[in-house]
Amino acid sequence: MTEKNNPNTHSSLQMAFERRILHGLMAEWDLATHRLNTYIRHRLLKPTFLLSDMKGKWGYWSLEKREICLSRDLVRNYSWGTVREILHHEMAHQLAQEVLGGQFEKPHGPAFQHACVLLRANPKASGNYPTLEDRIHSDISSDEDRLLVRIQKLMALAESSNQHEAELAMTKANELMTRFNISLMKNKTKQNYESIFVGKPALRQSRDMRYLSILLNKFYYVECIWVPAYVVEKEKMGRVLELSGTSQNIQIAEYVYYFVRNFIESQWNQYKKEKKLSHHRRVDFAEGIIDGFQYKLKRQQRRLQRKSSAEEQALINVSDPGLKEYLKYRYQNIHTHRTSASNVNASVVNDGRRVGEKMVISKGISSQGNGSQKLMIES
Repeated sequence: MTEKNNPNTHSSLQMAFERRILHGLMAEWDLATHRLNTYIRHRLLKPTFLLSDMKGKWGYWSLEKREICLSRDLVRNYSWGTVREILHHEMAHQLAQEVLGGQFEKPHGPAFQHACVLLRANPKASGNYPTLEDRIHSDISSDEDRLLVRIQKLMALAESSNQHEAELAMTKANELMTRFNISLMKNKTKQNYESIFVGKPALRQSRDMRYLSILLNKFYYVECIWVPAYVVEKEKMGRVLELSGTSQNIQIAEYVYYFVRNFIESQWNQYKKEKKLSHHRRVDFAEGIIDGFQYKLKRQQRRLQRKSSAEEQALINVSDPGLKEYLKYRYQNIHTHRTSASNVNASVVNDGRRVGEKMVISKGISSQGNGSQKLMIES
């Protein structure tokens, strides 16, 4: 029997994985309590954390045992963003019962609702409530969702080997998305917003990924924020990119995020062999690709402005005010940091730009195979 197939080895891997998860829950609990004022924070004492095999619910808070328990299925098969959403919900139960006087109320009574506001927790995230990923990638049920199907069909056309046809299909897809979002802002249509992690939490984020977040922010009707999140593999707090917006815009931006990342990787592997470059020039090349693609999107946007009404032109570069209010509620303080670099190879960046100007976002928008990360145990 090999060590990999040894049940004792698998058991020890599982125990190590769960130990890291429990440490992460404690770290996230500490981070979430920083939202609270000093008086409440000092009264809220850290509970015991555990994982359990459970059916019919994602987690629970027990006042008698002073413990927060989460489902093993949840932490093994869903992203850390989803795990954290459930944790915050159970924290709200703890806060309501131990600090806000809700121990004699119904489980989701006034004290619990108040606790959810203080922690920015989702009051619905319990029982059989769909997880964050399931809500974002739900089946088509509205005009907004049917918009995704139309964009998906255009992106499928963008796979054409004919560069002109591919460019035209992508341009139409972007124009459709832009006009739809402009109409929502013109009509002041009330929207529901969500936030989802893309990529994995890490201790350091490369410069090109920060540039990619800026691109998504400018052209895909989402707000991108680098937020603190636990890095399971390193057992430390790091950062991860969070997309906020309507579920439809998040799906599009999420797809573009993973498409661009995969495109960069494939192009870099080819380019470094041709130029015989070391891996540390990858970021320069990736920065160039993103810059070149951004230049293309700007040209498309200018063409759209020329054939739009004055009112539509004024809204093309405007952020959704409803989304701004959502973020103001979600985060008390948001800071902007400039991205700069030293020792950049201009020649490599320019080569990347030329590649980026030819990039076409293609294929359908789907949660399947988009590269989203799950916390799986290695066997």
